[in-house]
Amino acid sequence: MESFSLLYPEILLAILCFFVAWCFTGINGLPWNWPLLGMLPSLLCHIHRMHDRCLDVLSIVGGTFHFKGPWYCHMDTVLTADPDDIHFIMSSNFTNFPKGVEFKKIFDVLGDGIFNSDAEPWMDQRKRARFLINHDRFKKFLIKTTSEKIQHGLIPVLEHVSGRGLVVDLQDVFQRYTFDSTCILVTGFDPGCLSTGLPDVPFSRAMDEVEEAIFMRHCLPETFWKLERFLGIGHERQLARAWNVLDNVINNYVSMKREQLVSKSVNDEDAGLDLLTSYIQEEAEEGGGRGGDKFLRDTILNFMIAGRDTTSSALTWFTWLVATHPDVESKIREELDGVAAAAGDNPKKWRLFAAEEVKDLVYLHGALCEALRLYPPVPFQHKAPVEAVVLPSGQRVDPKMRVMFSLYAMGRLESIWGEDAKEFKPERWISERQRTRYEPSYKFLAFNAGPRTCLGKEVAFTQLKSVAAAMIHNYEVELVKGHIVSPNMSVILYMNHGLKVRVSKRWA
Repeated sequence: MESFSLLYPEILLAILCFFVAWCFTGINGLPWNWPLLGMLPSLLCHIHRMHDRCLDVLSIVGGTFHFKGPWYCHMDTVLTADPDDIHFIMSSNFTNFPKGVEFKKIFDVLGDGIFNSDAEPWMDQRKRARFLINHDRFKKFLIKTTSEKIQHGLIPVLEHVSGRGLVVDLQDVFQRYTFDSTCILVTGFDPGCLSTGLPDVPFSRAMDEVEEAIFMRHCLPETFWKLERFLGIGHERQLARAWNVLDNVINNYVSMKREQLVSKSVNDEDAGLDLLTSYIQEEAEEGGGRGGDKFLRDTILNFMIAGRDTTSSALTWFTWLVATHPDVESKIREELDGVAAAAGDNPKKWRLFAAEEVKDLVYLHGALCEALRLYPPVPFQHKAPVEAVVLPSGQRVDPKMRVMFSLYAMGRLESIWGEDAKEFKPERWISERQRTRYEPSYKFLAFNAGPRTCLGKEVAFTQLKSVAAAMIHNYEVELVKGHIVSPNMSVILYMNHGLKVRVSKRWA
């Protein structure tokens, strides 16, 4: 009895811990549905690991789960990673699943840009954007911009840190690279953020803060985050401050571009190839009926987020995966050596690769796709049905509910990718004939699917392959010992603590 009494506090603590875990997680690993509060306590309890929590839940239930929100808060959500559900929503039943009013409330900072738009406004914007992005002049501008920013921006930074043995946050470097590149392509102006001094970038920081606030809006009842906004506290205060920074910077770019076009002060051969110039010229030809500065502001911000965030996120995770998988790194280097040798160059010397040289490299492409599968830059997205419908999985959804895709969970489910789903294996993207294996977009959703398939897919792969080839062929990347790599909680999947590494040159 005495020994039992000594253990009594520990037993009580164990019972208490079990009770708390049961309340928030449930005995079967699923969220507990509380009276009035629904499953919100479980969501908040796991908010620090939301992406992995989605994977846990969807693995248990087989791909689709009905999350029940608090009473009268309209947070009921069908969480899915089922390819059949996603194909149904994104393609065959597309018109019944627009972005919707709730989406626009949550992403209000994006205004009426292409990400927030539906129906005719969306189709009009997409048609115009597709025409501009697919134009041969813009493609040449993309290749030139990518090459010059690597040669005169990325390489000097890598040479600087490698020559001094400095620790560098490659996530920050990649964000600067894609921010500069995207600014040039979208506005025609180079902010020069990627330099050895690594200057402060208020616009870039503001984008990060906006994305964190938007993530929190997904996790809280609308009345709660609107109260935060009214009181000017928490993430809503952060968002308001960041929103102001974004507006000021973008409005400045628009003003400078208008002045530039009026004065015709730029004689550069690339002048006029950026998207902002095209939109302003089109506006002038049509008599200014496209929405003026508000339209330009929304369009620029949507393109900036698409260009900066998704590509830099992909580069960060890809670099870490390759650096921690030497066998993959060796195979990519062999492929690049073959390109150099075919061009008559010595494969064992410093070299940059043209976009056309790496465009069709099968193993490099497979490694990038594999990184995007495991760490999709946009880890989740949501839709709202116009009319009630039953998904292929058997789950019914109605207009008062949201449907949320977990791309992060989707890339890790064994039911979709097999028993090795969590392994980094570029070979899964290569056919027996050593060609790139095609995977349907509703299974590999990194570039979206259906009518909303990403217009910038080719732009992204051009930048990804060019940067990857330059780094892997010319440098060794070593992760700093003890550095923790984990995903952040945002609408863009970045590393929570950055990617701290040391870089060293492979060739003298």
